[in-house]
Amino acid sequence: QVNLVESGGGLVQAGGSLKLSCAASGRMFSRYVMGWFRQAPGKEREFVSAITPSGGGTYYADSVKGRFTISRDNAKNSVYLQMVSLKPEDTAVYYCSATRKMDSLDSTRQYDSWGQGTQITVSS
Repeated sequence: QVNLVESGGGLVQAGGSLKLSCAASGRMFSRYVMGWFRQAPGKEREFVSAITPSGGGTYYADSVKGRFTISRDNAKNSVYLQMVSLKPEDTAVYYCSATRKMDSLDSTRQYDSWGQGTQITVSS
């Protein structure tokens, strides 16, 4: 497992942008698939995006495709989520996650390491 700490959340107006960062500690970060999930009040945690260990493969939920971009820097043990054209429905707590598994990356069950979450609020 790895320890994960997110940062970069906050309050933004609709149409605005934010970039989330997730710093990982622990060995072998470059061997982990990294994911971003979010959870709005009263809703289940849902998949946002994932990136393969090399960064060569990226995956997105349909709701964020074209607006969010996931990236990673293995030298810095970090993964990022650049978000543009934010909408009020993007309001949620965003969680960074890690897994050594390579399938069903949109499922929370595949991930065994989680950050504490960072709040994003998009005002209309």
